[in-house]
Amino acid sequence: MPSVISLTWAPHDAAVPRAGRRGVMKVCDITQFWSPVSGGVRRYVSEKIRHLRARGGRHVLIVPGERDEVCGDDSARIYTIASPMVSEVTGYRVMLRLGEIGRILSAEQPGIVESGDPYQVGWRVAREGARLGIPAVAFYHSHFVESELRPAGERISPLLGGWLAKLGADYTRSLYNKFARTLVPSPELAAVLSGWGVENVAEVDLGVDVNLFRPDDEPKATIRRRLDLPENACVLLSVGRLAMEKGTRELCEAFAMLAARRPGEFHLVVSGEGLQAHRVASLAAVTGAVTHREFISDPSTLRDLYRAADLFVHPGVCETFGLVTLEAQACGVPVVGFSGTAMDRIVCHDRSFWAREHTPAALADAIENACLRDLRAMGAAAAVRVAARFAWEHVFNAQFDLYAEVMQNMPRS
Repeated sequence: MPSVISLTWAPHDAAVPRAGRRGVMKVCDITQFWSPVSGGVRRYVSEKIRHLRARGGRHVLIVPGERDEVCGDDSARIYTIASPMVSEVTGYRVMLRLGEIGRILSAEQPGIVESGDPYQVGWRVAREGARLGIPAVAFYHSHFVESELRPAGERISPLLGGWLAKLGADYTRSLYNKFARTLVPSPELAAVLSGWGVENVAEVDLGVDVNLFRPDDEPKATIRRRLDLPENACVLLSVGRLAMEKGTRELCEAFAMLAARRPGEFHLVVSGEGLQAHRVASLAAVTGAVTHREFISDPSTLRDLYRAADLFVHPGVCETFGLVTLEAQACGVPVVGFSGTAMDRIVCHDRSFWAREHTPAALADAIENACLRDLRAMGAAAAVRVAARFAWEHVFNAQFDLYAEVMQNMPRS
């Protein structure tokens, strides 16, 4: 298998130190959470690239892919390292040739590198950053201890679940204390990591493109005709990977209850792919009131889907942020889900009708209670608040200041 460094390429401005000439910032992101159908992490990195370009900065992205490849231009370059696929459904790959990370960083010499991976890639990024004198930060995108480790153990016994969670907390502390900062997108999760002994936590937000995701005067009925959705039903929408940890089972069971209680009154639209897609297919067959759309990569198409909905349903409880809930609200669509998660603080409307218990029945009741409200007025007010608090421009202004502080505090060799 060929090495990335053996490809014919020339790093762009590799010799530019730290912030670069005339203050140009050069940032490198490295993540395994990248596939043709990946969602929040890909959206975050793509927006970062766009805003860095607008500032005259440079960006380097290192991700797993089908083959060794490098593409891009002088302001943004993408390296893919040939990596085996771990799931044909999600398209995720596992990066095994970790030496290529060091070779690319050595050649590109970014001013700062951000790891978006809590596994073997994260360890390698920390090691290579220290070796090369490149400041390294990490983004805690996945709360894997609670979404993966504890549930895996509890399927056998509560004792094993607790032991795995403790092991995961120790692991998290060991890994993330190797970075200059650990970026965490919620204060509640930041408190958890700090309680585990992670010493360098920095609270950050994610954001939304408020120029694209915004309300529109076009009637919902017109949008629904265009998207072949029922005009008279209450349209519920859920967007995201179809997986156990994302709450797909709870979503499907809750809608089955609604469809049985009030036939014909609700229609569920699910956009996404994943290992739990069979649940959505089965629900569609039983109720006749479900539309399943595959992963939508075009933001404009996704925006129209948001605008067609009356209510956005987010069934997850392990999200570190909940980016799709922001996008829905930005389009004027209220959100319903389970209370007591990291999403609580980014919901910009009343949450008194949200589910208090983590059960499908509670979620079904919450959806019914939501529909007793003036959803249109609630969504319009939420859109104004989202634009004021979570525009990507505000988010990255703060994050790039944080980068500059980290770079200033770590002299380069």
